[in-house]
Amino acid sequence: MNNFIKTFYNIWNVKELRKKIIITLSLLLVYRFGAYVPIPGINPLGISDFVERFNPGSKGLMQILSSFTGGAFNRASVLALGIMPYISASIIIQLMCVIVPYLQRLQRDGESGRKQISFITRWLTVGICLIQAPVYLISLTHQFIPFSLSNSKIVYLVDLNSYYGKSMFWIIGVMILTSGTLFTMWLGDKITDKGIGNGISLIIMSGIIARFPDAISKEIFSKLEIGNGGLIVLFLEFLLWLLVILFSVMIIQAIRKIPVQYVSHYKSLGLGPQLIHKKHQYIPLKMTAAGVMPIIFSQAIMLFPLTFSDYVKNIKLKSFFHLFQDIYGLWYNLTISVLVIIFTFFYTAIAIPVNQMADDLKRNGGHIPRIKPGKKTAEYIDDILSKITLPGSVLLAIIAILPSIVFRMGFTQNFALFYGGTSLLIVVGVILDISQQVNIYLLNHHYDGLMMMKYRSNKYTR
Repeated sequence: MNNFIKTFYNIWNVKELRKKIIITLSLLLVYRFGAYVPIPGINPLGISDFVERFNPGSKGLMQILSSFTGGAFNRASVLALGIMPYISASIIIQLMCVIVPYLQRLQRDGESGRKQISFITRWLTVGICLIQAPVYLISLTHQFIPFSLSNSKIVYLVDLNSYYGKSMFWIIGVMILTSGTLFTMWLGDKITDKGIGNGISLIIMSGIIARFPDAISKEIFSKLEIGNGGLIVLFLEFLLWLLVILFSVMIIQAIRKIPVQYVSHYKSLGLGPQLIHKKHQYIPLKMTAAGVMPIIFSQAIMLFPLTFSDYVKNIKLKSFFHLFQDIYGLWYNLTISVLVIIFTFFYTAIAIPVNQMADDLKRNGGHIPRIKPGKKTAEYIDDILSKITLPGSVLLAIIAILPSIVFRMGFTQNFALFYGGTSLLIVVGVILDISQQVNIYLLNHHYDGLMMMKYRSNKYTR
């Protein structure tokens, strides 16, 4: 406990770090405030039971979708689309970088190429918003709660008294939802530049964390209703939750080290060139190099039934779609497990270019002991990567279906979502990333203090 308090004290004493943390928290507060501002023309009284009016079979998927926006999607907020269009655009661009030669050249151009790719990603985000925003508004007004001017018994979500009609509502709504996503992107960039941590990841994490107090309070009240035995069950649930978090940290941090030797230089000593020094390093290969992306890919695909099921007229096809809308059902979990394993291998192959790594090693005078440089090195790295990716993909699949497992054990739906899936991995990954950055700042501050003390001591001894 003393070390914990001392760490906070040290963080507060570093002026630059303190400033960055304050800026980060302020910008996140702005985002959280925007999540509660409804779209103009939306009746706030009709928002409270918005989710409950969904098809019960799709409610689980709605909870997942809403968790990325911190509930803004459920409230028909100006930030209802959140950062998800930007994530979708980033995923599409990453996939296109493998196929399109022009994007491949931009990737190799360094910083200027990355800026150009970022520019293309942002324009693609606008295009995705112009598709998703009308679908969202049409769903609001047609599928869930219809347009109505007034009704004494029913509180409708859309109030047409404040606008000129449906068309005007849609035009203004599309503009506001698109602007909301662009504003969220701007907040993320500002957090990355002037705050601490990755802004986009922090915005997603803030939305997930915002739902945690409500989820944990419902879990506590549900167990207290049982009586004395409920406290024991609650204790065991939290103990299991801590073990799951520890398990997730181990998966994210697990690496396989490949030893590498770099030749520093050769020097002629009269008997020909002689090796003077070797530097021993290693290549760290993560067991889950793809991170949380396979689960995001898989859940994005599983959201398609939710999007199109209400437009399908065929009863058999509609019932087939409904099988995949229950996130606690067998077919959903079986399908998403297979998708996670497939996408883990796919994204790892994209994220880690083994041929480029082998070429860089050869160009910089490095080699893996007992492995020939060039093609043999690439094959060796690829073989090790395949061996560690297989257990990593299986473990990611287990985490992806863990919420449904604990729900079957008697956990509430909201609390079960924090036992695995994308939510838990994002929160754990972002917290680990922030802790590493904070430690770097504290370490640099410590070294600066030592250098200043050394400078003063030398000054006084002269």
